[in-house]
Amino acid sequence: MKKLMLVMLIFVIAVGLTGNVLAADAKKKVRIGTEGAYPPFNMVNKSGEVEGFDIDIAKALCKEMGMEPVFVVQDWDGLIPGLVAKKFDCIIASMSITDERKQKVDFTNKYYLTPARFVAKKGAGFTISKEGLKGKSVGVQRATIHENFVRDMLGDSVDIKAYATQDEANMDLVAGRVDLVIADATVLLGGFINTDAGKGYEFIGPGYTDKKWFGDGIGIAIRKGDKELKEKFNKAILAIRANGVYKKINDKYFNFDVYGN
Repeated sequence: MKKLMLVMLIFVIAVGLTGNVLAADAKKKVRIGTEGAYPPFNMVNKSGEVEGFDIDIAKALCKEMGMEPVFVVQDWDGLIPGLVAKKFDCIIASMSITDERKQKVDFTNKYYLTPARFVAKKGAGFTISKEGLKGKSVGVQRATIHENFVRDMLGDSVDIKAYATQDEANMDLVAGRVDLVIADATVLLGGFINTDAGKGYEFIGPGYTDKKWFGDGIGIAIRKGDKELKEKFNKAILAIRANGVYKKINDKYFNFDVYGN
């Protein structure tokens, strides 16, 4: 009887220890929602793996926090619903910190800030104003700050065509189905203008960073109430900015400091 009780006690302790180990392992993982269709910030390579500036930053932040990143690819307009539904623990996908989004999720401090710009065919001679673009068509990625901006700024004078991804908008620009596109300037430069498809195209007009539309920069979206994860990410952002890791990743993709002012 004593032997049986001893065996049972050992079994209970072993199960408890195993459970604790598994719980500890689970705590070390952070599930990160990302789009995978926004080069050079996040994209899916030929091997089916996500890569890009957002991904490298996510890996560096997780290393700093002692956590393991697990990436979950999700269409852009499903990212916030997916976070709220606990499909992942955070979003690292070049998401701007805006008041509208803050109603649904929390954000870390920014990890970069770049302006929005329009792109059109070289020599198009467009003036960025309601009068200058009257009757023209503008391509933009759906459910983004850029769509909000162009609808507010030009909505009653241009034909706005919204797309699931920025690449689709760019392709329609090349095909002549839209006259201009608008997106993050860095995305348009690296993912379009500097490619073979974008050789005949250029930026027109100024860069736009108005807080009303573009918020406080690009941050990491966290589920509301998850203060612990938010604080860990904020500390990690400061750490990689200070220890040179951020600059190393920055210089891999850009020849300027994408962090902004």
